[in-house]
Amino acid sequence: MSETPCLGCQLANHRIETHTVYENEWVTCFLDIAPLNEGHVLILPKRHFHDVDDLDERTANEIMKASAMLARRLKAEFQPDGITVIQNGGKFNDLTHYHMHVFPRYVEDGFAWVEPVDSSYAKGRLSETQVRLVNQANGLLEG
Repeated sequence: MSETPCLGCQLANHRIETHTVYENEWVTCFLDIAPLNEGHVLILPKRHFHDVDDLDERTANEIMKASAMLARRLKAEFQPDGITVIQNGGKFNDLTHYHMHVFPRYVEDGFAWVEPVDSSYAKGRLSETQVRLVNQANGLLEG
């Protein structure tokens, strides 16, 4: 790791103050400073990872266990209509450190999944896309 770790590493390892609600040896979970709803939590691994496919198996399992535990806590405390669990990768990972969002949802909270303007191309190619992904997986197994 470099002399100045990324912001996510600093947050996950308490070099910057957070409102931590849970942590263990692998992850730190704290309230988002710009919450979509009250109880919006971020889960960050303590080791640096950028994307979901960079995670080692143990860290990935700890993140998923923490997300389920947090969902139970959020349901009990806030009685939401649902829970959203989301993670953004690549250029959409604004923290440049893997993090998962877990937050309570309400029917009229304004949060929305925005669909592409035209998804007909992808919808019309389901069989071809299936073949491409299966072939990619088989190539990964052989290589």
